[in-house]
Amino acid sequence: MQLHTHEWGAGERIAVLIHGIMSDHRTWHRVGPALAERGYRVIAVDLRGHGRSPRGDYGPELFADDLVDTLPVGVEVALGHSLGGLALSLAVERLRPRRVIYSDPAWSLTGVRQTVDPAVFVTFKKADPTVVRYFNPRWDDVDVDIELATLADWDTGTALALSGGHLRDRTPERPVVPSLVQIAGKGFLFTEETGKELAGRGFEVRTVDGAGHTIHRDDLPGFLAGLEGWI
Repeated sequence: MQLHTHEWGAGERIAVLIHGIMSDHRTWHRVGPALAERGYRVIAVDLRGHGRSPRGDYGPELFADDLVDTLPVGVEVALGHSLGGLALSLAVERLRPRRVIYSDPAWSLTGVRQTVDPAVFVTFKKADPTVVRYFNPRWDDVDVDIELATLADWDTGTALALSGGHLRDRTPERPVVPSLVQIAGKGFLFTEETGKELAGRGFEVRTVDGAGHTIHRDDLPGFLAGLEGWI
């Protein structure tokens, strides 16, 4: 499937951005320009079932296949958040970027801090500004408005296809290319122990203290500082 893409900048180096569930390229509205200022041509996708991309069947492997069908091979850096991090890890061997950044990737939702079934995200489809602000107290009004817009364009079938019997640990055994895992200090996917385990597998691991799961929207300066040497 050819995915909808949005671009910032016109540099010779290419960076690709892959969003998490319920979102689309608009989640990167500050990150894209920040990377463009650093000399990148930035390509952000809408995963299938999100934003302006087509609908269809859903599953981690399909999300990954779409990235391979849409993105250029051998880019300078690829960055995936949450579900985007999972899809990127399943596509990385084929895409072969020079460097990969996994920002709080959704590799396992089973029993790290607590089991999270993605089916619960369906309830957010009808979220109002009060709900979005409650779960994301550090977001400004622009990000709240963007979240409401992306929820309106999101197919809840993407969450259902990841739930129930589809839940399993997909943590990579090793990095395929040099890889950074950026962990949210106040997230729900990783603990100090799991971070050490990832480091033992060959990943560089950095934590952004105080940030929730969507690090780039909670703390953009902390997010960018945590990528020093990788972007």
